[in-house]
Amino acid sequence: MASNDDGAAGAANGNGNQAQPSLNVLAQYVKDLSFESPGAPNSLRGRDKAPGIAINVNVNANPLSDKQFDVNLTLNAKASFDQEVLFNVELVYGGVFAISGFPQEHMLPILFIECPRLLFPFARQIIADATRNGGFPPLMLDPIDFAQMFQQRIAEDQAAAKVKVS
Repeated sequence: MASNDDGAAGAANGNGNQAQPSLNVLAQYVKDLSFESPGAPNSLRGRDKAPGIAINVNVNANPLSDKQFDVNLTLNAKASFDQEVLFNVELVYGGVFAISGFPQEHMLPILFIECPRLLFPFARQIIADATRNGGFPPLMLDPIDFAQMFQQRIAEDQAAAKVKVS
């Protein structure tokens, strides 16, 4: 997928030294997938109210080279009813991205917002299939605001840095 930021592209094409910014998905893969239903088959019986579902999301990125990055989207979903765990599904879904032509200050937002945004629909489908194959209705995760997650992570990192200085 190529980015089309007119300002950056125009500046890059104007001086002739930089290539047009680009973001390409080179590979996508399941790094880890686990589905547990410890109470099956009893946990599969119908209930008069919906179970509680706790969902955790995390994003990590690691450079593979100057222009290639491995981005991992980790999704955990745990459904429980009273004290009984109905299911617990964990997925680490990765993508290898080629990123070039962007200013350095844009790299973290690209890695932690745009890359997981591209991976999420595929990871969402894997979670839905795993829960359905486990005997439950498919768990269709709501869209995730990766920009808000990134801003929260930056704020937490800044707060932790202030604590260390004090």
